[in-house]
Parts: sequence; C-alpha cells; structure tokens
Amino acid sequence: MPTADVIPQLTAEVRAAAHPDAAPCHCGATTTLAHRPDTTVLRHAETVAKAHAPGTDPTALARRLATAAHLPDVFLAPLAATPATVLGTRPVTLWPYGRPVDPDAPDAAPWEPAATLLARLHRTPPLTATPPMRGPHKAAQAIVRLRRALAAAPLHPAAPPVLRAWSALPAWARAEAPMSGTRTLCHGDLHLGQLVRHPAPDGPWRLIDVDDLGVGDPAWDLARPASWYACGLLPAEDWTRFLTAYRAAGGPAVPEDGDPWPTLDVPARALTVQTAARYLAKALAADRALDEVGQSLIDACARMAPE
Repeated sequence: MPTADVIPQLTAEVRAAAHPDAAPCHCGATTTLAHRPDTTVLRHAETVAKAHAPGTDPTALARRLATAAHLPDVFLAPLAATPATVLGTRPVTLWPYGRPVDPDAPDAAPWEPAATLLARLHRTPPLTATPPMRGPHKAAQAIVRLRRALAAAPLHPAAPPVLRAWSALPAWARAEAPMSGTRTLCHGDLHLGQLVRHPAPDGPWRLIDVDDLGVGDPAWDLARPASWYACGLLPAEDWTRFLTAYRAAGGPAVPEDGDPWPTLDVPARALTVQTAARYLAKALAADRALDEVGQSLIDACARMAPE
C-alpha cells in the first residue's frame, strides 16, 4: 500500500481502537506522529497505531511484540500481543500513548534512564524463537537508499568516503554474514527518539519501536551515542553520563571499567556510515547542500577509510 494511501485506513483503525464501544468521539482530530515510506504512526486520544514497513514479516513482528509485552519494565507494552490488522503488506500494531523526549530541551535528555533500560534489556534472557536483531540490516538499507539516490543524480563528492567506509566494515556489520557468538537481547535502533514516558506526561521512561528488536551484539545499542560522541556531535559529558549509567546498571556490552572502544569500534563505525548515508541521500533528494551535522558525519567516514 503506498505511503499516502495508508493514512485514511490507519485513521479508522486508531479511532476504532480508541473507542471500542463505538461511543461518540469527542477527542478531536487524529494526529500524525510520523509519516515516512517505512513507517506511519497516528495518535487518537490515548491510543497510537503504527503501520510498519511494507513486507514486514508478521510472524517475526509478533515475536518482537511478545518480547515487549514480556518486559513491561523496559518496553512500552503493546495493546495487543499480535498485529491488529494488515493494510496491504503493512502490519498494524496498537500502543498506548507515551510522551516523547523533548528535542528542544537537550539538557534534560534522559541519558541515564536510556542506559539503565538498555542494561536491563541486555541482561534479560531472550524468549524462545526471538529473531535476530536487525541493526546491521538497517545499516545496509541506508546504503541501498544512498546508491539509488546516486543513480538519479551526478556523483556527489561526499559519496566516495561513505562507500569506502562501508566497504571497510566486516561482513557481519554490513548484514552480509551472521552475528556470531552472542544471544543477547538487543533493541537494534537505540536513540533518544525511542523513549517515551508512560503514563504520560510524567510516568517512567520506556523504550519503544520493536521493529529491530532481537538477539545480537549488545554493543550495537550503544553505537549511535558512541558515534555521535566520536564525531563531535554529542558532548563528552553526555557520553560519559550514558556510559557510566550503563556500566552502573550491569550492562554487559562493554567491560566494567577501562577503555570501551575495542568493543564499540565496529558498531560505532557502522552507525556513522549509516547516518552519513541517510543524510547524504536526503540532501540529494532535496537537491540541497549538506548541513553541519551531515558534513561532520562525512568527514568521519573519510577519516575511517582514507583514499
């Protein structure tokens, strides 16, 4: 189902879920929280409906939902343990509303709660038949999108450093080989946009977004803040807050003390390339120059894989 076509049907789904007794609705309009080719999220009253990416495996998604439901002290629990319906090839899941992190209040960013939730997740034995964590697959998708954007535009000078840095990663980080030696439960796409307070507005922080949840290398879940710190985009004090809280909560992804970078190096480089590829693909699509953040990521790729 094309992205534009999903909103009317998803609106009907979320309104029906918010009013299962078919009572008259006085809640006001349905709000769009996200609308991209791979995700559409709508809110009506205190209910949220998410249309997942086209072609999402409903069996794997159901197992991820079961994990979230099994960990209510880590994840926002879904309203149903299986996808509510399917719109075309897009499964729909239902959730309670939680208040997200305020992007305009960086000093109040919940680095310690995020780290503590991750450590708790990483210490939890996975349920039977939990699918693999999809972090490397998501990174590979970003490169595919970049190559498509490059095919439709003149070669951008920022593209070669990104593609060289991607080629320099080991096969497992490019989703070309299995992650070996770990059965740790991982989020797969951790950033501050994946936390909400529930009940809103001041309940405890919980993780959201189960699309990439699964077993894999827990260092991947620390890799985005590590990448941003290494690129100069995250202040050292915020990175220290996050890493210290993760260690204090018994997180197994890095040693209890000492240098964490031997463990974090490959995942952090992979997340740097993934994010750089996304920034560049969006700049090409909009025919605009890279902003300061995008250029910092490109520069990091160039340092990782010089000519």
